[in-house]
Amino acid sequence: MEMEYNLSIELRGHEDDVRRICVCENVGIATSSRDKTVRFWPLDPATNRVPESPKVMVGHTSFVGPLAWISPNDEFPGGGIVSGGMDTLGMVWDLKSGERVHVLRGHEMQVTGIALDDRDIVTSSVDCTLKRWRNGKAVESWEAHNAPVQAVVKLPSGELATGSSDTTLKLWKGKTCVHTFVGHTDTVRGLAVMSDLGVLSASHDGSVRLWALTGQVLLEMVGHQSIVYSVDSHVSGLVLSGSEDNTARIWKDGVCVQVIEHPGCVWDVKFLENGDIVTACSDGVVRIWTTYEDRAANPMEVQSFSEQLSAYKISRKRVGGLKLEELPGLDSLQVPGTSDGQTKVVREGDNGVAYSWNMKEYKWDKIGEVVDGPGEGLKRPVLDGKEYDHVFDVDIGDGEPIRKLPYNRSDNPYDTADKWLLKENLPLSYRQQVVDFILENTGQKTFSFDSSFCDPYTGSNAYVPGGTSANHAISNKPTFNNFKHIPKKGVLIFDVAQFDGILKKMSEFNNTLLSDQGQKQLSLTEVEMSRVGAVVKILKDTSHYHSSNFADVDIDLLLKLLNSWPLSMVFPVIDILRMMILHPDGASKLLKLINGGNDALIEIIKKVTMSPVIPANVLTGLRALNNLFKNTSFHQWLQYHRSEILDAFSAYHASNKNVQFAYSTLILNFAVLLIEKRDEEGQLQVLSAALEIAEAESIDLDSKFRALVAIGSLMLDGSVKRIAMDLDVESIAKAAKSSKDSKIAEVGADIEALTKQS
Repeated sequence: MEMEYNLSIELRGHEDDVRRICVCENVGIATSSRDKTVRFWPLDPATNRVPESPKVMVGHTSFVGPLAWISPNDEFPGGGIVSGGMDTLGMVWDLKSGERVHVLRGHEMQVTGIALDDRDIVTSSVDCTLKRWRNGKAVESWEAHNAPVQAVVKLPSGELATGSSDTTLKLWKGKTCVHTFVGHTDTVRGLAVMSDLGVLSASHDGSVRLWALTGQVLLEMVGHQSIVYSVDSHVSGLVLSGSEDNTARIWKDGVCVQVIEHPGCVWDVKFLENGDIVTACSDGVVRIWTTYEDRAANPMEVQSFSEQLSAYKISRKRVGGLKLEELPGLDSLQVPGTSDGQTKVVREGDNGVAYSWNMKEYKWDKIGEVVDGPGEGLKRPVLDGKEYDHVFDVDIGDGEPIRKLPYNRSDNPYDTADKWLLKENLPLSYRQQVVDFILENTGQKTFSFDSSFCDPYTGSNAYVPGGTSANHAISNKPTFNNFKHIPKKGVLIFDVAQFDGILKKMSEFNNTLLSDQGQKQLSLTEVEMSRVGAVVKILKDTSHYHSSNFADVDIDLLLKLLNSWPLSMVFPVIDILRMMILHPDGASKLLKLINGGNDALIEIIKKVTMSPVIPANVLTGLRALNNLFKNTSFHQWLQYHRSEILDAFSAYHASNKNVQFAYSTLILNFAVLLIEKRDEEGQLQVLSAALEIAEAESIDLDSKFRALVAIGSLMLDGSVKRIAMDLDVESIAKAAKSSKDSKIAEVGADIEALTKQS
């Protein structure tokens, strides 16, 4: 790229985050916002100036997200706009009049994507479905993924492409999935067409990928430091991406050629036909950027933007555990100290500088710049490259992965909850639960709530803990067939590890081998132990999973230990491999070995079920196998080896509570996978294993619950249900329904209701 993009114009009017942009040919652009409005900005393509005030479309009752442009036709002579919102609705607007023409009702949760298919409208949703609309009415609906569908785009070839929280893209001809693209390691959040090449995807894993329609990855663009929310392309071959790291990035041939910083999260990015770009920022401003001098902003506008950016950076910078902007200025040094050696940190420009009170000379002596807080800088948790007072692991249930919730004690917990729910695309009805969680886990039992606060979604005051509200949120999590716990959506993994304990145990075992002349040759050298430590360090640094890598020698070393160390010593090695499976590069390297004929996973199964059976080996082996389900690249392997896996562990699943739980989780994960694969033979084997757990007397309640959920989910298929009935599932359901444990009773009732359905 010969010329850089510079600011052209700022479009101000939205009162909250600008979430999406829609380029309306050469007519103008439409934008959506958390302020519940859609705005259309008529744009002069020669100057990027707005000749008149934007048209504001009001109708959504919650924040508005995806947008689509309807080219002028007989129904919409001036063109139309389709919008989707957190309120579960789609809306069709006549641009000429600004009036709402259709309301698309039918999704159970937030609308996340919109694509036009001829005159039909296709929408995606957090409720896992796609819906097709014609003349304002739903004409088709189908479950597209096993997790929220985050984006949908129409391809020039006629197919639809979708991206999902299940980490995959899918290609659709009608309601038939013709291909699943596997490669991302986290939610696929945004999609775009790249002319004549394929489809672009933006992911929470921090990367942008270009896929051929065969599923081959043509390019991977890595450079963002956080979630990538959006991506777009231009006929020139340039690619544009927007991220939570507060940047828009321009890519050419897979290489980042420019980074454009913003004073906030960049939610969406789009190219205009003339090559200029538009960005949507969390500060509520739409910005257009250009490479042409005659369309560039004047020096005063550029200076104003620079000041906005500087102020934002200062507001984010922390010194000594405090925000830089909260530090006193140099004038505070006019006040004498109270004791010799007293220290004070003041703001000098963009830095914090420490001073010490010199009682003898009665003046403040400059110590130097403060680069971290005394005694706390390295202790503050980091997420996506930013420090916080707290980073919580939040389990939202229903098999969803653990989410990271960052929080600073100086923040408003309600504001934190709002932003986090938006980021994670979770229902607003979780809001109060998130706030309660924050208050409980930070010890902030009381919170002085600003009574003037206005909920950006409902326009009303928020519900305050201990207070009352006329508008209590009602959970709008998706329900299926009115059952409480079935079918199971998503898989369950074991992603928590005591790394210090693992290293300590390996060191202990290694010292034992060193002291035994007969086994000394099996021990690790100092260099090899340091390699193990380096592997663990990478695994600990979850914020950089998208960019960190393992050396081949690291994998080789762990597999050598797996094969050579005594049976009683291999469980910490398997524990490291268990966590490596969750790392993108680690999983990729293991898969490469398997495809090359060195099936380390089969070796783990053989090792942990070898006589004499050691419970710690069985436990770590089961947990490692469960973690494979998170990465769709391993699904074919799991399906192929399903019989030998289940047969290998069926004899040992009752050895202790933790092993029971890991085994029942394996059964449930296999149920989810084999239902998706429509593998009836496999489903019947899993059903048999689940029934065995459910009927057992001395089984932990959590393990029994997972087995019952697997049974109920499998029974939604008619043929499996008939066999379950033959195996007296009715008596199992009846016994579960009478349990004192509420979850067991509820899933028992679900299964009983299934048995009574014709």
